Amino acid sequence: MDLKITTLAERPQLAGALEEMPDIWPEFVLEDLVGWANFPRIAVEFPEFVLVATDPEGAVVARGYSVPFALGAPGRGKLPEGGWDQVLLWAFSDLRHGRTPDTVSAIEIAVTTGRLGQGISGHMVAAMRENARRLGFQELVAPVRPSGKHAEATAPMEEYARRVREEDGLPYDPWLRVHVRAGGVIEAVAPVSMTVSGSLEQWRRWTGLPFDTEGSVEVPGALVPVHCSPAHGYAVYVEPNVWVRHRAA
Repeated sequence: MDLKITTLAERPQLAGALEEMPDIWPEFVLEDLVGWANFPRIAVEFPEFVLVATDPEGAVVARGYSVPFALGAPGRGKLPEGGWDQVLLWAFSDLRHGRTPDTVSAIEIAVTTGRLGQGISGHMVAAMRENARRLGFQELVAPVRPSGKHAEATAPMEEYARRVREEDGLPYDPWLRVHVRAGGVIEAVAPVSMTVSGSLEQWRRWTGLPFDTEGSVEVPGALVPVHCSPAHGYAVYVEPNVWVRHRAA
């Protein structure tokens, strides 16, 4: 594939185009407060862990964000149940306190809307693993958001993540399949990887749904139902992700 993949540190002039690249994230996902506060900092404070892919015309077609963190720090040792949110908090806490990182975590791999389905995501996973290796790390981990799970919002993530195809034994989910084909190993579910809470009016604005019924609400793009409480005026979405480990060295 004729792509040029580098770090943002190597091509800082692409920072604006990287941020403005069209993607398919549901609007409500962007309201996760941990991500809101920390995601924009990655390109500024960890540019060597941010990948940018351009086509022969120089247009940005994919991006990959990752962060270094100290998995072996006291009180840690295993991949957190808090998944995406927790690893972001650890990364910036470690940076602030001068802890030496020992692991790299993927945070996002996104392909521009016009280039989906062309195999670019697999190249980005490989490039992120190679970048971690180049920077001296032995391991890349990823709190994966399975791309097909939204179609089965009520299915338990543990069952969905372990489901495989009969013909080849690879994961049923397309995005998990990309990671396993690239050498990744599914380790565990992160049951509280991301949390989005908001008033009913906010959820109506984010989704276009009425949010007027007590209990579970299935929302397009959500991996599990959203809990709605009209009596108390709020709704909460707790997203599970799937931890995948890649050997970088």
